[in-house]
Amino acid sequence: MSHPVGKVAEVAGVTVRTLHHYDAIGLLSPSGRNHAGHRRYSDGDLDRLQQILFYRELGFPLDQVASLLDDPATDPREHLRRQHSLLTDRIERLQEMAAAVETAMEAQKMGINLTPEEKFEVFGDFDPDAYAEEAEQRWGNTDAWRESQRRTASFTKEDWKRFTEEFDAIHRRMAALLAEGVPATDDRAMDVAEEHRGFISGSQYECGYEMHTSLGEMYVADPRFTATYEAIRPGLAVYMRDAMLANALRHV
Repeated sequence: MSHPVGKVAEVAGVTVRTLHHYDAIGLLSPSGRNHAGHRRYSDGDLDRLQQILFYRELGFPLDQVASLLDDPATDPREHLRRQHSLLTDRIERLQEMAAAVETAMEAQKMGINLTPEEKFEVFGDFDPDAYAEEAEQRWGNTDAWRESQRRTASFTKEDWKRFTEEFDAIHRRMAALLAEGVPATDDRAMDVAEEHRGFISGSQYECGYEMHTSLGEMYVADPRFTATYEAIRPGLAVYMRDAMLANALRHV
């Protein structure tokens, strides 16, 4: 089959002028012409146009595109392999760029004014931005959320490092009690649970006993939080919840 220049331009999403230019520089010359001298493109020409547009989309200049397509040592399969590799690299780069933009957007919501490198240094593999939108949806209208945003808005990298180190230390103390076989209802476990609640109240928002027990339930119900605590020590999510509940009952 052969195709008129206007139809090819429409299908390919380019202008007729672009196709004329490709013809003029020898990059894509139509295989035939009709009786009136108008360009007619074969299916093979369309295949070549697809290759041209692919490389152009990736930023290759036209002279380099011509060299790539006309290299006698490169067969169609090699073109596909090269294009797959280039496209994979582009996708990865775009994903990185999208992630960076999302991180910047969510960091503003969270009040975490850190660079990506600083956040990795402070939080490691845990990404607080991953929870930001959901947290705002769940608690955005509460006084606790607004208070947390107000307190953390001015946090520096050192503030966040100190926060995570102190919070991690509490979790390690609770994990050590679990490892020793201390029941969650033991005073020692409840004391650490109270320390946990006090730390949240002192650094984030006023965390009453009802809210604290709700957090404990979330540690078990939400697999993401569960995974975080299970990574510290297997069984810690449930142990934390039980100790937090026992502590609340102790203070009622």
